[in-house]
Amino acid sequence: MRRFVTAFVLIGAVIVAPVPAAAGAPAVPNSVIVWDRHAQTAIWDFGQQLPWVQSRSFAMVSGAVYDAVNAIAGKPYEPYLGAPRATGRESADAAVATAAYRVLATILPEQADRLRGQYDEALAAIPDGPAERGGVAVGERTAAAIIAARTGDGSDGTQQWVIGTAPGQWRPTPPAFASTAGQVAFIKPFLVPDPAAFRTDGPAPLSSAAYARDFNEIKVVGALQSTTRTADQTEAAIWWHDRNNTEWQIKRQVAETQRLTVLQTARMFAMIDIIAVDAQIACFDDKRYWSFWRPITGIREGDGDGNPRTQGDPAWDSLLVAPAFPDHPSGHTCGTASRMATMHTFFGRDRIPFSAYSEAAGTTRYFTSFSQASAEVLGARIWGGIHFRSASAQGRTLGEEVSAFVTARHFRPRR
Repeated sequence: MRRFVTAFVLIGAVIVAPVPAAAGAPAVPNSVIVWDRHAQTAIWDFGQQLPWVQSRSFAMVSGAVYDAVNAIAGKPYEPYLGAPRATGRESADAAVATAAYRVLATILPEQADRLRGQYDEALAAIPDGPAERGGVAVGERTAAAIIAARTGDGSDGTQQWVIGTAPGQWRPTPPAFASTAGQVAFIKPFLVPDPAAFRTDGPAPLSSAAYARDFNEIKVVGALQSTTRTADQTEAAIWWHDRNNTEWQIKRQVAETQRLTVLQTARMFAMIDIIAVDAQIACFDDKRYWSFWRPITGIREGDGDGNPRTQGDPAWDSLLVAPAFPDHPSGHTCGTASRMATMHTFFGRDRIPFSAYSEAAGTTRYFTSFSQASAEVLGARIWGGIHFRSASAQGRTLGEEVSAFVTARHFRPRR
């Protein structure tokens, strides 16, 4: 077999009703969705940013766009950083384009010319005049605010993971034996006061029956040549591991199918992206705290873990290549659960269908609810052989708790 490298708490739920289009009217592109696609092109397609870098970039773009649109709409919701003065007559599309462009050009200066072309094209579609100029001015101010707020936030830190040698302690894993993203735990959160407040229970003690259950489960189902993992589980493992993050498609698709307005879309995207980056920071803070070994290390060195219920296999290999940082908790379940919980809260209901295509898997997966997606990614990290069950389950809990904390305190209606 080829080895591939590559229950929600509703607090302050806001029910969003679909917005009907006028009969026979041509569809008007949602500028927030358009610029989110531009952001993906810049951040991933050209920038090739790693996941922990991507999340900060998207949060900066979405935060600036939301504050601009919310200001023009008269501040019906609590802003993220603030609301520049606006009369309500400014062009929201000009504000969206300007806010997104300025942030992207700042964090990806090597793409300035290409991004300028997209920006000029966007402004060319907006009639010249006071509305356009006003929208540009509002977007300039919200972009400047978020760029200033994130300057010196620790994202360019050089901290490293602690490498251990004792049973249970994390150490770099094959084939690259690399150590990356150690600085993520030290990045200043966007809204969460203290990432450590979301500390998980941690992995089960090596000598426990619970650890043995996790060990023996992933040893069988997560193995490269597993005979018990189903074809659907293999597909799911690869699909969720896709570096071309399928979750970007999901938020845009949901905004389109639910026919959100520009303001509604801007608010939802800001909530999702800002909460996701804070969940990531809290997750990596937890990884640093527990510094637990990956399954490939635990299984290969299983005869020395002191548990009579486990049996080591020095030749064991996983379906997916383990990322170059500690196991507990799963960063993917932290991030996905935070996104899904946030959409659940935003719409006030769980059962909204969506799908997404993965280039890595070559398939589209379909979901009937947000909770179904969170449950599947939990399993997918086990089926891929890169996370013990406790790491996946507790990562999901952490992501949902960060979402509940932020949505209860921020982005709320002001009247």
